[in-house]
Amino acid sequence: MTVSFFILAALTIAGTVAAMSLRNLVHCVLALTLGFAGLAALYLQLGAQFVGFTQILVYVGAVAILAMFAIMMTQRAGAVAQPVFTPSRMPGWIAGGMIASAVFAVLAWAIHSSAALPKTLPPQALPSQADAGVRAIGNALMHRFVLPLEIMGLLLTAALIGAVLVAMQEQQEMP
Repeated sequence: MTVSFFILAALTIAGTVAAMSLRNLVHCVLALTLGFAGLAALYLQLGAQFVGFTQILVYVGAVAILAMFAIMMTQRAGAVAQPVFTPSRMPGWIAGGMIASAVFAVLAWAIHSSAALPKTLPPQALPSQADAGVRAIGNALMHRFVLPLEIMGLLLTAALIGAVLVAMQEQQEMP
C-alpha cells in the first residue's frame, strides 16, 4: 500500500460521507462528485485505465452534472436546510451506525470464510495486463461502433436541448 492510495481512499471516503451528511443538495452533489473522482483515481492507480476513464466520463462527467442540473432547475430559491446532527436525532444516528456496523461485520465474516474463495492464488491465476487496453477500445468505438456512438451523442444533445426549453417555458410562465 502506498501513501497515494491512502490519500485517494481518504478523499473518496470523505466525499461520500459528506454527500450523505450534508443537507444542502448542491453541496451533496459536489461532494458525491469528489467521491466519484477519487474512485476514478483509485481505478487509474490500480492499472484499470478503461474503468477509471469510464468512471470519469460517465459518473463525474454525466451523472454528477445531470444531478446538479436537475437540482438547480427544481430547487426553490428560499429553501433553508436544517442541520443533520441535532441532539434530538442522535439516538437514531447511533442506532443506525450500530446496525450498519453489525451488517458490515457479518458480511465481512461471510466473505472471508466463504468456501468459494480460494485461500491462496496459484501464480498463473494472478491478474495480468488486460488484452483490450484503452487504445483498442477507443479504436473500436471510433471505427466499428462509430454510428451507435454518434446516435447516442445526438440523443443526449436532444435531451439537453429539451430540458433547457422546458426550463425556459416554466420561467416565462412565472410572474
